[in-house]
Amino acid sequence: MASPISHNVPDLRIEARDPLSPEALFLLHEAALEARRLYPDLIDSTAPMPTNQPLRPGDIYLIAFLDGNPVGCGALRKLADRTAEVRRMYVLGQARRTGIARSILVRLEEEACRFGYETLLLETGNRQHPAMALYESYGFTRIPPFGPYVNDPIVVCYSKRVVHPPMPRSGKSA
Repeated sequence: MASPISHNVPDLRIEARDPLSPEALFLLHEAALEARRLYPDLIDSTAPMPTNQPLRPGDIYLIAFLDGNPVGCGALRKLADRTAEVRRMYVLGQARRTGIARSILVRLEEEACRFGYETLLLETGNRQHPAMALYESYGFTRIPPFGPYVNDPIVVCYSKRVVHPPMPRSGKSA
């Protein structure tokens, strides 16, 4: 299901895709290479590349396409009935600072509403300052590490209440 073209980025389309698709795996590979450059002291350059998990009920994987080319991604992974984790947020270096990551976050929050989530959690690395600035500017608040990130010294975690659109008025007067 494709979203309308973003108002902020001409020719940007954000589409729900299979996380095991070639476009998703290409973006994951690029993100992993960047993580290895950012954290060479923590990630062994010979470690196997990560892979995406198949979608489960309550999950969605989005890919941003600019002029038909995959340039970014983001996902929701269900943690509990009313909570999801934002995962796989990534935008190719040459496409950054154009509003693509924010557009992906907007779409993820729309999807979170559709799934009935009330809270979004996410984690990022402490060397990813532009990502932290984006999340904070989008309304995420820093929280203590959660779940599998509790004892990870480089992790920075965030939480955000999902903003549900107002219910349409029925038009009937009381």
